[in-house]
Amino acid sequence: MTDRIILAFESSADETSVAIVKNGNEILSLEIATQIKSHQRFGGIVPEVASRHHIEQITLLVDAALTDAKLTYDDLTAVAVTYGPGLVGALLIGVTAAKTIAWAHGLPLVPVVHMAGHISAAQFVEPIQYPALALMVSGGHTEFVLMESEYEYVVVGDTRDDAVGESYDKVGRTMGLPYPAGKKIDEMAHQGTDEYKLPRALMNDGKLDFSFSGLKSAVINLKHNADQRDEELNLINLATSFQMAVLDILLTKTRQALKTYPVKMLIVAGGVAANQGLRDGLDQFLTEFTHTRLVKVPLQLAGDNAAMIGAAGDVAYRHGERASWDLNAKPGLDFDYLSPDLEFKVPGVENNIN
Repeated sequence: MTDRIILAFESSADETSVAIVKNGNEILSLEIATQIKSHQRFGGIVPEVASRHHIEQITLLVDAALTDAKLTYDDLTAVAVTYGPGLVGALLIGVTAAKTIAWAHGLPLVPVVHMAGHISAAQFVEPIQYPALALMVSGGHTEFVLMESEYEYVVVGDTRDDAVGESYDKVGRTMGLPYPAGKKIDEMAHQGTDEYKLPRALMNDGKLDFSFSGLKSAVINLKHNADQRDEELNLINLATSFQMAVLDILLTKTRQALKTYPVKMLIVAGGVAANQGLRDGLDQFLTEFTHTRLVKVPLQLAGDNAAMIGAAGDVAYRHGERASWDLNAKPGLDFDYLSPDLEFKVPGVENNIN
């Protein structure tokens, strides 16, 4: 069987990345140019700055990826690229580069949804077993994605306001932590105690939607009120209380999701999948679900990277997905949502709770 060699691009936010992936599960090369230092002084991503950095780096990364993999354009099967969601200017850099290379070398162009990339990073751990459920936790998304079979993605739960990663960054900025703040808050949370009473919106409503805006605002208001009274909060304990509230929500909702959809595999993906508290919490309660295997995306692939786009691009390529030369960026792109009027049952899997 001929190997499938995918050249993949990811430029949806503040990471410029190019990778070459073989057969959807082997990374031949992976190049990432981070922009964190450029955005830290602003406390978040500045879209125009991000786009300029992508322009500066993307062709250099293509050359480096081919060199590291010891391949030429003639060895490639297809070109895959994130076309949404994300920052429109940033997305356009990757889409334009991918289109140019695909056209110049007579290669198929494969469009990839960013979240499909995060989920497909599980392929670098082991083959995904279907039906599967993904807990997508990142700076822009907090949602449950149900996959009855390969290349079928349906959102069955979503955040009504802030994504969890976005909340970490906003809380971190209020606490005076550098951007991005998720890793630092996670580290601090393991050192303190749950001192501050914080809200846990929608946690016990029996549904699969999330809300983090109230939690984020509660932390910000607590800090601002203390500053106005010249009081000092214990920031270690504040980080602990904030993370405990986040984990209570995520783990409670995930337990409910697995009761509703008793799948064969649970995938935790996205930048917040690197959170050690979340990874440990999932390990503990997944022992209740004896027929569900937990797969955590590798730490080095939890953030935005082109290897995950190559894995998702391989799936899309095998299913005949092709883009024409008028492919455009779609900043608001998302998967389809499960209609509340439809009863969705996962076949072939019985309730798996002990």
